[in-house]
Amino acid sequence: MGSAVSTPERPAPTRHLSRRQTRAPERELATMTLDEKFDAYRVDEAGHQIFSRDDSENVNSANVEEYVRQLLKDSKNRLGLSALSTNNPSTVLQVPSAIVRDTQSFNVGIPFEGSPVTNQRSSGRCWIFAACNVFRVAIQQKYDIKSFELSQAYLFFHDKVEKANYFLESILDTADEDVSSRLVSQIMASPVSDGGQWDMIVNLVQKYGIVPQTLYPDSFNAKSSSVMDRLLTTKLREDGLKLRALKNKSASDGEIASAKEAMMQDIVRILTLCLGPPPPANEKFTWEFYDNSHKLKTVSMTPIDFASTTHVKNFVSLVNDPRNDYNRLLTVDHLGNVWSGRPITYINVDKSILKSACIAMLKKGLPVFFGSDVGQQSDSTKGIMDTDLIDYELGFDLKLGLSKAQRLLTGESQMTHAMVLTAVHLDANGEPVRWRVENSWSETAGTDGYFVMSDKWMDEFCYQAVVDLAFVDKSVRDVLGQKAKVLPLWDPMGALA
Repeated sequence: MGSAVSTPERPAPTRHLSRRQTRAPERELATMTLDEKFDAYRVDEAGHQIFSRDDSENVNSANVEEYVRQLLKDSKNRLGLSALSTNNPSTVLQVPSAIVRDTQSFNVGIPFEGSPVTNQRSSGRCWIFAACNVFRVAIQQKYDIKSFELSQAYLFFHDKVEKANYFLESILDTADEDVSSRLVSQIMASPVSDGGQWDMIVNLVQKYGIVPQTLYPDSFNAKSSSVMDRLLTTKLREDGLKLRALKNKSASDGEIASAKEAMMQDIVRILTLCLGPPPPANEKFTWEFYDNSHKLKTVSMTPIDFASTTHVKNFVSLVNDPRNDYNRLLTVDHLGNVWSGRPITYINVDKSILKSACIAMLKKGLPVFFGSDVGQQSDSTKGIMDTDLIDYELGFDLKLGLSKAQRLLTGESQMTHAMVLTAVHLDANGEPVRWRVENSWSETAGTDGYFVMSDKWMDEFCYQAVVDLAFVDKSVRDVLGQKAKVLPLWDPMGALA
């Protein structure tokens, strides 16, 4: 045996060896003989075994078992085991006072909320639904209609076509990079995601306009897009490799353009057969409807003309990203839908500026498109988003202390869902307490489709609000004149809601 164990005649001093240092032969434990493994242990003066290698490298199963035994000696932990192992912890640990506090009562709100409550079903079209829910308010007021929906599928169809083209152009643009590079891998990861951003909506509305849903309703694949998306993704990845090969063997521009055109025809075929042929953007449609007086009305115009009520050019995305300087213009590399269209652009501001603009919009009767991380501290059945909703400390005896910036840095949080603000409750000092949120998960979610968002939750998990330029100071508008800081495609601000 080796000399790792002290002798009775001359006790060895207790000394923990440094990481990777060992008194056993200098090779990995997995290659040691049984005798050598025993020799790698020693005993301190109290008789406790001490492994000469750094214990932090591996899990000590004996310690785990002992900790479990000690843990369950506490009656509170036994109660926690009974409750938390047999139920959803997020439900068990909800705080009743938070639920009572988050009421659907507000002292500032838009005078006209659109109806009916919409339902994106099994698709990732929340950004399109949120935008259409903003746009329809003006249309309902203009034509005196009680219930109305815009066609989300119409924008969905054209977004898929444009994203496919954007993907193929991005592949050509990065053909000189290794296919396994981080940028190309990220481009290949999701060629035609259902998600999107506000500037993508602007591109679509300006190029294709909008139409009533009755003229282009949801197909099965609009409601449940996963199979269609898988087919599009597989085809585009295959085509992407073909385009890279053409570009890298110095094919002519004509050869590349011809190959790409054939690829785009395949994409349009898939979309047409899955979603149906959409109304042409520059041809007049005829829309018949009953107004609130139950009079039959007829409107005939092009989708482009019908979009004149949206005023999309007047709106900008304010974001709150504490990792980056405020009053700074941000953009994201290789993120978009229309290749030559408006780029993804954010004005990064302090959260107080973002919220002030939202309040000003609501006071003027205008709904607000916003992006957030909806899954954090929320209950979709009750329709509550509140940082105090779930008490994990009570159940698990731990604190979760990441800051907003740290959550972005570590991938803990990012924009995941777009919704619409329609009201806010202000305290006696004019400060926001809670916000009313129109969702697109049907009227079965929340209170008839509407959620309550606490102001603290907005501070922590709201990242974006789309506002009219008229409702921000000149200093904020001037940021648009800056050269944008370019964030990489994999940055959290590149997430598509």
